[in-house]
Amino acid sequence: LDKFITKRNLLPFRRVLDVIAKTAEALDYAHKTNVIHRDIKPANIMLIKDGNIKVTDFGIAKAISSSRTKTGVILGTPNYMSPEQIMGQKVDPRSDIFSLGVVFYQLITGELPFHGENLSALLYQITQIKHPSPRSYNQKLPAVCEQILDKALAKDPNKRFKSAGEMARVIKALGQRIDQIRIEKSSIK
Repeated sequence: LDKFITKRNLLPFRRVLDVIAKTAEALDYAHKTNVIHRDIKPANIMLIKDGNIKVTDFGIAKAISSSRTKTGVILGTPNYMSPEQIMGQKVDPRSDIFSLGVVFYQLITGELPFHGENLSALLYQITQIKHPSPRSYNQKLPAVCEQILDKALAKDPNKRFKSAGEMARVIKALGQRIDQIRIEKSSIK
């Protein structure tokens, strides 16, 4: 998805919903087999010509049952890391949900939700500062999209979606509602 994260080359919003929902479903499958990806980012999500996605690079994936990373060891790409990854805390599937939230934010705004002039400033933003509203970049986004992102990007893992499957269901429901509205509008014409 790397080529679709700049403002001049964003995918249509409805397509982004499909991509994020399918990615969340893939993560849910991995999580159910006790695997946490730990490096979800656009470069690790491939958009296939048939419309499906592939989540790649499970190089730092970790079995949920295995011991946690040693304190002070950071694995992952900083811009997409969850607060608990940054702080060297126990990582569970909700960490992947946070990272997918960052990807979702970037795909609909062309911007990362957290910025810093250096690594320390970036890590502080991720762990302490709420992301800007995605509607500040694109006012046409539905308000519910902002609610989904607020939940996915919650600093506290307990306030995030309970599972990637739950996130996928919510995003699919939004996509279906958009489709329904389009059908209703076209039948009025």
